[in-house]
Amino acid sequence: MHKNITKLLAGIACLCAFGVATPSFADAPAKTEAATTVAVAAPAVTPVPDAAAPAPAAAAPAAAPVANKGDTSFMMISTLLVILMTIPGLALFYGGLVRSKNMLSVLMQVFMVFALVIVLWCIYGYSIAFTEKTAFFGGFDRLFLNGIWDPAKGTFAAAATFSKGVVIPEFVFVAFQGTFAAITCALIVGAFAERAKFAAVLAFVVLWFTFAYLPAAHMVWFWTGPDLITNAATSASEALKAGWIWQKGALDFAGGTVVHINAAVAGLVGAIMIGKRVGYGRESMAPHSLTMTMIGASLLWVGWFGFNAGSSLEAGDVAALAFVNTLLATAAATLSWVFGEWISKGKPSMLGGASGAVAGLVAITPAAGFVGPMGGLVIGLLAGVVCLWGVNGLKRLIGADDSLDVFGVHGVGGILGALLTGVFAAPQLGGQGIFDYVTNKMSADPYSIGHQVWVQAQAVGTTILWSALVSLVAYKLVDIVIGLRVPEEEEREGLDITSHGEQAYHG
Repeated sequence: MHKNITKLLAGIACLCAFGVATPSFADAPAKTEAATTVAVAAPAVTPVPDAAAPAPAAAAPAAAPVANKGDTSFMMISTLLVILMTIPGLALFYGGLVRSKNMLSVLMQVFMVFALVIVLWCIYGYSIAFTEKTAFFGGFDRLFLNGIWDPAKGTFAAAATFSKGVVIPEFVFVAFQGTFAAITCALIVGAFAERAKFAAVLAFVVLWFTFAYLPAAHMVWFWTGPDLITNAATSASEALKAGWIWQKGALDFAGGTVVHINAAVAGLVGAIMIGKRVGYGRESMAPHSLTMTMIGASLLWVGWFGFNAGSSLEAGDVAALAFVNTLLATAAATLSWVFGEWISKGKPSMLGGASGAVAGLVAITPAAGFVGPMGGLVIGLLAGVVCLWGVNGLKRLIGADDSLDVFGVHGVGGILGALLTGVFAAPQLGGQGIFDYVTNKMSADPYSIGHQVWVQAQAVGTTILWSALVSLVAYKLVDIVIGLRVPEEEEREGLDITSHGEQAYHG
């Protein structure tokens, strides 16, 4: 009975996305058309130089841009690195932090959530997130990935990047963004680890992915690309087609709002609604394998270069900037967390080092392609100590059993990074400023730190409110239909045996 109900609940969520008929393959765009893609306020990119002289009036129209093999290879490698972040990176990081009797349950949740979201992404998620419809929700032009391959013409569609005249294959963009959606949903499970029903986790993910992640991705990242912007009028008209938060000018290079704050709020709401683990505060719940956690954190750090550098969508200067910021900020956060812990608790710990690295990765994510290296250094140093407080002081204030400190690291780090992006993106502080696609160079308008921080705060607030609302409704629906939590006796025995009939370790 429970299995049938779970399938029904997942089906209802999917049907919400299938309400419009799939367009005909005969209407698919040819390779000469640049598909819509993702952006915020675009990073500084090297503009494509204009021709030395105008073409004669009788000349043939300019050839459509063709994807560069170097950019395509770079984006495919970046996509693989993001997959590495999730499976095995995040899975091992989380798995090592739980008790041994729940190791496989966490690995299974991360693995299955990743697979589930990738399927949903290709069926309807990509279309809703990255096609034009409203400022809050996309349309169904790419339902089932329709229209990317045109069998009649034998051509593939391309996706725009942040540079005029530069494209990548749209299928590569689909895969890259799909891994972002998958890891975001997988992050949530750490907040209520060791006590949630497996069926409930999957059902919740279907609902939350559909009604929280997809609107957030559309609002923050969707625009129609730079190629249609030729003057002030087209700049204004194309901006009106973009996502709501993008229109405000919020800067989120690789997912501070869409990924980290979004997932952290969902995790916190879940931890509160599901309740504390049996024995929480009275029994030892120490991580069973910090060795696994260290391996997972290291894989996260390596994979995050694809996450951040790949968000430039091109193998160029901005990718290099995001790369070095990811390296430097993460190292700085590791040091600040460990030394902060050393001062406050008397001993530095491996858990502190791994947690500090993740905190730095989270905080630099929205800023990676916008701030200079010294801005990245400051963001990393602050992230280490602020997130250390987040998993200790703030966690006690909230009083929720956030099992693996999803909100303390991803929520606090994401909010800090998003706000500081507005500060350190300033050219006077070594940042990239705002790119003007009308002039195809950096904007000549003075950069206002106060204004940009206010815009960043609006993006943060919108993400928190929307994710909290959707999460509350989704958890409640799942609890009514399936039930969120395993029985106490199953929780005490461990989810590996009771939910999956397996053991991670044998005596």
